[in-house]
Amino acid sequence: MMTLIEQPPLPLGWVPRMGEADYFVSDSNRAAVHWLSRPTVWPMPRCLILGPPASGKSHLAGMVAARTGARLIEDADRLDDGEPLFHAWNAATAERPLLMTGRVVPKLWAHRLPDLGSRLAATPVVWLPEPDDALLAAVLAKRFADRGLRVADDVIQWLALRIERRFTAAGEAVDTLDAVALAERREITVPLARAALEHQLSLEL
Repeated sequence: MMTLIEQPPLPLGWVPRMGEADYFVSDSNRAAVHWLSRPTVWPMPRCLILGPPASGKSHLAGMVAARTGARLIEDADRLDDGEPLFHAWNAATAERPLLMTGRVVPKLWAHRLPDLGSRLAATPVVWLPEPDDALLAAVLAKRFADRGLRVADDVIQWLALRIERRFTAAGEAVDTLDAVALAERREITVPLARAALEHQLSLEL
């Protein structure tokens, strides 16, 4: 009988891998990666990286910042105080460009500075959309690997065909399977995934 997990346990100190080799490029994010790899062709030394939760904004922005020396401000859309962001925007140069990450377009950001709003409206935007099939499978594999879990390819492919095509759905599935496998002291297999996700995510499997 499958043990139901009402609340998955908190991760036990696992740290996601954030190297360049750990970032998977597919058709859905290839244009964004290509644009960000060439800051010398940007129309200004500033760029916004926008995308849904868990879409790899921080991973990609961190790679670009490390490679270019850019200043990085994450979750810029949530900053109530716009003054530091305003000064960072003005201080950006070709030698030290500015990268900002967020989830929504600048007109919806939390700050209330008209001068900053006009600057952000003119700033180039790179969008990271929800994943295609190849990227969803890669995200699932990475999330399992980040936790030190060895999961066979058939499980990854089975999941990628059945969960919603959202980055957060991948995280939810991995959280659930990790918790159930730990509680049951079983390996993560297709039968376990089928039983666990049928209950936890209400999928039509």
